[in-house]
Amino acid sequence: MNSRFPDLSDPQVDPFAVAQAAADVIAERSGVPDHHVALVLGSGWGATGDLIGETVATIENTDVPGFSAAAVAGHSGAMRSVRIGDTDRHALVFGTRTHFYEGRGLRAVVHGVRTAAAAGCRTIVLTNGCGGLNPDWAPGTPVLIRDHLNLTGASPIEGATFVDLTDLYTPRLRELALEVDPDLDSGVYAQFRGPHYETPAEVQMAKILGADLVGMSTTLEAIAARQAGLEVLGISLVTNPAAGISPEPLSHEEVLEAGQAAAQRCGRLLADIVGRI
Repeated sequence: MNSRFPDLSDPQVDPFAVAQAAADVIAERSGVPDHHVALVLGSGWGATGDLIGETVATIENTDVPGFSAAAVAGHSGAMRSVRIGDTDRHALVFGTRTHFYEGRGLRAVVHGVRTAAAAGCRTIVLTNGCGGLNPDWAPGTPVLIRDHLNLTGASPIEGATFVDLTDLYTPRLRELALEVDPDLDSGVYAQFRGPHYETPAEVQMAKILGADLVGMSTTLEAIAARQAGLEVLGISLVTNPAAGISPEPLSHEEVLEAGQAAAQRCGRLLADIVGRI
């Protein structure tokens, strides 16, 4: 994080105040006082911003309080304000996220979500690249997240604030996505801490618990989104079979290759969904 800005890891700093400060910078730099929907683009989803509509502003993460440069290959270190089609609505598109395994703390992980809420968004779309447990899902398959297993052992909610996570992934938004593509499957996403990939035994454990997808992001952001009052749509891109299901060793290069191959399809799918939100 830029040293000019408050340190989110400082317990004396109010993370919601930093989110509001970030939203104020975004509004000033973009000329858009309120955004309609936010998107967090994981591996394989980077083409979405170009397909939603006209980019009215590109802002480097390091110019916004609480944000840092991209730490993962294949992610963009900038955010964009994008006009949705020919409407007067705008999407706030984050080209990267802070992952839990980066060690920057839970506040940093969910700062984008809280900033989106402060920027006026009422809906957030969380995407990721992940391992698939269903052998029918080939690399490049998009899957709606209908529920999750948070296996990080952590929560972004501080203090005695009790948040109901029933229907965390908004049914209305899943139905809307199915109107765009009736062939979309859905599944339960399990987040591990990372950055190492899961062992075959851990994948089987997740499967027994009910998981269909495994990865290293999304669930903590979804929890923070619910706390902030946002509707949540989650979509995973299966970039590889999970460990023990895949006949080959796992690698980040494989994830990037699958994401690049599916970029246009996934980008078009998500752009069409956003146009209906």
